[in-house]
Amino acid sequence: MINIYKNPSVITLRVNGVDNELTVNPNETLLHVLRDKLAKTGARPGCEQGNCGTCTVLIDGSPIKSCIMLAIEAVGHEITTIEALQDTYLQQAFVKYQGYQCGYCTPGFIMNITGLLNKYKHPTEEQIKQWMTSNYCRCTGYEEIRHAIEDTIAHGHD
Repeated sequence: MINIYKNPSVITLRVNGVDNELTVNPNETLLHVLRDKLAKTGARPGCEQGNCGTCTVLIDGSPIKSCIMLAIEAVGHEITTIEALQDTYLQQAFVKYQGYQCGYCTPGFIMNITGLLNKYKHPTEEQIKQWMTSNYCRCTGYEEIRHAIEDTIAHGHD
């Protein structure tokens, strides 16, 4: 019997605009490859079941929970991590409205909302609420996060 988990493959992942050639096992998640092999630690492990959103990255501009995506599934796609976002208005709004406390979930929220704003230039309140349910925060009451999102939309987000 062949053990597929012990047959590594050389793949190329395009992360934040840079091609990276890596050797990965077929069962390695994108989250762990980003963190352990590429030192992109902004995507964080949480539930590791796709529920909490702390591991959210963008794949071709859409939010994906990297803990439930295999690294080999990301071949041929553009992966964007929080490290690629430099001082965006959304990040500034999170600070302005204190949309964080411990900060553990913040990169996942920012990536998820960046995906929302990639898809909808002027999302409705209902769309914002729906997209926010994709991520958990154990510290805030979500109001500060919602205010940061609304402020970003009002200022023609970047």
